[in-house]
Amino acid sequence: MRRITFDLAVLRTFVTGVDLGSFAQAADRLGRSTSAVSAQLKKLEEQLGMPVLRKQGRGMVTTSAGESLLGYARRLLELNDEAATAVRGAELAGSVRLGMQEDFGEHILTEVLGRFARVHPRLRIEACVARNADLMAQMAAGRLELALAWSDPAQAWPALGRTPELARLPMRWIAAAGAGAAGGAEWPAWSGRGEPLPLVMMDAPCMMRSAALHALDRAGIAWRIAFSSPSLGGVWAAVAAGLGVTVRTQVGLPPALRALEQPGLPPLPVIGLRLHRGADELGAPAQRLHDIVLQAIAAQPALARAAVTIG
Repeated sequence: MRRITFDLAVLRTFVTGVDLGSFAQAADRLGRSTSAVSAQLKKLEEQLGMPVLRKQGRGMVTTSAGESLLGYARRLLELNDEAATAVRGAELAGSVRLGMQEDFGEHILTEVLGRFARVHPRLRIEACVARNADLMAQMAAGRLELALAWSDPAQAWPALGRTPELARLPMRWIAAAGAGAAGGAEWPAWSGRGEPLPLVMMDAPCMMRSAALHALDRAGIAWRIAFSSPSLGGVWAAVAAGLGVTVRTQVGLPPALRALEQPGLPPLPVIGLRLHRGADELGAPAQRLHDIVLQAIAAQPALARAAVTIG
């Protein structure tokens, strides 16, 4: 069988185009012309002897072969980038301070810490998982160099102006996974016929709490706070126990919970995500961590689909 040696630049174009949902945007992101991107994709399909993309409407989607290739391409690029970063940063030492919103603490933080430790064993991360307001207060006080947090347009934090949004995600009504399913328990016991909707919420102040209450008030739906918690873990546990519904995005949603498609519940707004920087020019350790966080975000399907500008 003829061996194929993939061109990593071609694979990077392929992965970037799929992640952005547009190969024209991929051309802009990678600093290439659209004709050069087309030539790269043609080269890739000629190497494989089969198409990796097909037209769907006005855009392109992966074929079954393309979907298989995508996972391997991500792994090859990740290893390539990790090797390049490790070589360039072999002499880096010291520490960097990272803050992360609770929604990302379990999944993205684990990925970031593992990759950073492998590439930069002499660098130390001081990580803080906290609520949005706490993270932004620490950024304003200069106690964090980076913070992955939700955008709050009502807060004019100094760091906000120099950090573009990475993604915009819809807020969703969240309930226990078995709730509302055929033969399952009521999700909680709420008929929508004049009974207050039981809510499980983070303690105020909380952007998603405010968005939920505002949406319900505008729709004329009565509500009551059935459970309130200062931590996201407490909210997840109470929702899984059937105490009520909550509002979050689908990022980091535990398996015991699901997003509701419940007639009668009002629509919710979208929320932005930013990787806040404590300074316009980051030091080398913080810049390395910044890049690894962006890569970890791009590898999350829910965030990649909602991407605005990652990179």
